[in-house]
Amino acid sequence: MTLVELNEEKIIYGCSTRTKNANEMDPKTAKIGGIWQKFDSSVEVDYQGGERVYGVYYNYASDANGEFDVLAGYETQNANLEKVTLEKGRYLVFSKSFESADNEARIGAIIETWGKIWEYFSNEEVAYKRAYTTDFEYYKGPNEIEIHISIA
Repeated sequence: MTLVELNEEKIIYGCSTRTKNANEMDPKTAKIGGIWQKFDSSVEVDYQGGERVYGVYYNYASDANGEFDVLAGYETQNANLEKVTLEKGRYLVFSKSFESADNEARIGAIIETWGKIWEYFSNEEVAYKRAYTTDFEYYKGPNEIEIHISIA
């Protein structure tokens, strides 16, 4: 985990939905996987040209138990897609590399990293508190993810 400062806002274009963590634990009510499928089927990302994708969490109703919006997207301007702004500010970054670029390995790495995030912030004694403004997953490449958590 590292502390970083995002000095400039960044706009991400993609597909979004509103959900809450409790709904994501049940395949019948989960929406995040579907929004990624919609993004992947409607947008061609030029990974070879350096484009990368983001999963952005924003418009939090309260905390980890409340509703929030999630957007699967990328930085390339696209008038056909919704947009969200990554807010400038301080973020704790949780990184994870994984050996295989297949979807199962990627999903496992994401779940494992979010587990570490929830574990860290469940401790009342931690040095940083979540701000619940804008959090985001950044897929640096086929085998590496960074999850940026906004802090107060």
